[in-house]
Amino acid sequence: MPQPAPGAAILRFDVYALDLHAGELFKSGRRIKLQEQPFRILAMLLEHPGELVTREELRQRLWSQDTFVDFEHSLNTAIKKLRRALGDEAGKPRFVETLPRRGYRFVGAVVDRPSTSLQSSTEPPQGLVGKVCVLRDVTGKDFVTLPVDDETMMEKQKLESATDDLGLSLLFAAEKVLVVRVGTRVKVLQARSAQSCYEVRILEGEHLAKTAVVPDIFLV
Repeated sequence: MPQPAPGAAILRFDVYALDLHAGELFKSGRRIKLQEQPFRILAMLLEHPGELVTREELRQRLWSQDTFVDFEHSLNTAIKKLRRALGDEAGKPRFVETLPRRGYRFVGAVVDRPSTSLQSSTEPPQGLVGKVCVLRDVTGKDFVTLPVDDETMMEKQKLESATDDLGLSLLFAAEKVLVVRVGTRVKVLQARSAQSCYEVRILEGEHLAKTAVVPDIFLV
C-alpha cells in the first residue's frame, strides 16, 4: 500500500496526510485520487488553518487573469471535488467551511506541519531549473496533457471550464497541447510565475525535443 515518503513535506489532519512534494492525498495510508486544482486549494487552505482564504486570493494564486470569466464555476467545481475526496459536507463542514461571497476556511485540526512552509507566491522554486525530472500525474492517469506555451495554457483552461470539447480537440489537432506518457523524462528550462509552472524540454518519446509548460506538481 502506498505511503507518504519518509521525510517528505507532509501536512496531517484527522486521518489524512497531504504529501506536498508528490502531490498526493492519503487517508489512513490509502492514496485518494485528487485532481490538481482541488489539491492546490487544499494545500493553500492548510497554509492558514482557521483563517479565511478569500476567493480573490485563490484566483490570484491558482488561476490566471485571463480565466477570470470562468473562475466562479471553476472554483466551485474544484471545491466540490475537494469535499468529495474528504467526505466533507458544505452544510456540516468538518474541514472546509464556506464563508458566503468571501471565501473558505480550513476548520479541521492540523496535526503535523512541515518545518518549511509552502510557497507564499505563485513563483515556483528555482531549484529544479536545469535538472532532469520525470513526469507524473496526481490523478493516476497514464498520460498528461501539456500546453506548449503560456497562451495555450490559458486557452486550454478556458475551454475546459466551458466544457468545449471541440475547441480542445482543435488544440490537440494543432499540436498546441501534447499528450505525453507519464514517466517521460524532461529537462526543466525555466520557472514560470504563472500558476507555479515550469517550461520543460521533452527528452524522449514522440515529442522528443519539443517544449511545454508543466505544473510543478507534475514533476518528480
